[in-house]
Amino acid sequence: MHPITIIEILIALGIAAGFLVLAFILPKKFRRIGMYIVLAAALAELSFFAIRPIWIDYHLGIKIEQLNEYLEVQYPGEEWEVRTRTSRSYNPYHLEVSFANEKGWVYAYRVDGDKIKQVSVGVPDEQFYESGLHYEGLGD
Repeated sequence: MHPITIIEILIALGIAAGFLVLAFILPKKFRRIGMYIVLAAALAELSFFAIRPIWIDYHLGIKIEQLNEYLEVQYPGEEWEVRTRTSRSYNPYHLEVSFANEKGWVYAYRVDGDKIKQVSVGVPDEQFYESGLHYEGLGD
């Protein structure tokens, strides 16, 4: 499990534990309401951890379609492969593109609504990123 995931789970447990302690500190007539709040917080946290991967996958599918359409216009007749990084250390919405006619080069794109921008270039040894066939400039 990635450290970011562990930290998120510990924070969620801390929030639920805080509500639980608060529920026991409350006077007896308000304890039941406090327990409902603890239950609601726990359900909200579980829902978050269950729905987030589905939400990210749904949006990734849409963004990959948009990127493929953009690349078809920019580079007609070429072949490419679109990948995502699966590690939690990376932005899941940065899509990596490898072109068939440019071995070893990897271009990362960000898709924000209708805006598609090249955000980084992975370059083979001893080459400059500006010499890439598909380099679009990394500025705004």
